[in-house]
Amino acid sequence: MSAITYREALRQALDEALGKDERVFLMGEDVGRYGGTYAVSKGLLEKYGPERVRDTPLSELGFTGAGIGAALGGMRPIVEVMTVNFSLLALDQIVNSAALLRHMSGGQFSVPLVVRMATGAGRQLAAQHSHSLEGWYGHIPGIRIVAPATVEDARGMLAAALADPDPVLLFEYPALFETKGEVSGEKVDIASSKVRREGGRVTIVTYGGCLPKALKAAEEVDGEVIDLRVLRPLDLAPVLESVKKTRRCVVVDEGWRSGGLAAEVMARLMEQAFYELDAPVARVCSEEVPVPYAKHLEEAALPQPEKIVAAVKGLFA
Repeated sequence: MSAITYREALRQALDEALGKDERVFLMGEDVGRYGGTYAVSKGLLEKYGPERVRDTPLSELGFTGAGIGAALGGMRPIVEVMTVNFSLLALDQIVNSAALLRHMSGGQFSVPLVVRMATGAGRQLAAQHSHSLEGWYGHIPGIRIVAPATVEDARGMLAAALADPDPVLLFEYPALFETKGEVSGEKVDIASSKVRREGGRVTIVTYGGCLPKALKAAEEVDGEVIDLRVLRPLDLAPVLESVKKTRRCVVVDEGWRSGGLAAEVMARLMEQAFYELDAPVARVCSEEVPVPYAKHLEEAALPQPEKIVAAVKGLFA
């Protein structure tokens, strides 16, 4: 079993999806002739042709709506939005159409749509292209939010998303694109969180681009690391089991602190595990500023292993 990069895992997943099901097609800006902004779809236009790998105009609202229509018509569209900040231009289609049509039709219609988008900071893409808005979308009933942080999940989550009868937003992390890992070929679910490292002193909960940082910090503090993986619906069962053992918890979220996903996880722990805790739950989030371009300032604004270690030590002070 050879190791592949996160980027190659995403490309293999797209290739497999297009090869297995003629209803599947990919559409988005620069996905075809250019090979994708991050080279994820490189070579797919030549292999499958322009009917199934479709370059679109610069109109997220328009082509996301076209994807919804295709899904309603029986196709299995994969819509690529270049970066998460551009998805704000398609909020009406995602929030008011895709997420609601099953409910508004009394169950007569489903929208089997997958929307892929790059998210997160850490590559000096400056303020407009460094958002982590997964938590925003996790607020919305009617859609599933998945955040692959490992090569295996990057390879396997797309197939599971395409099999879902309802809309799935799949967030991909350019900061992880060059990381390598092995792929077992086993079926990957999009319903559960996972323990990525066992430990006995503290539970560290995270997802996406912060997983490697959490794992590095955990080595120093004997932390048990839980990768949420799926941000809606949240599966906190492994977190609750871990907290029973460690009795302390730190939540690491690249999103902003105010109104963020970390706050939701903390609230649920207070509701469901208050008497298991020996200290208040702590969190490590991005600084509440537009993400700077300068590398040293960008690093200072984001969660880092040393910040996570400091938060853990604060629980024992």
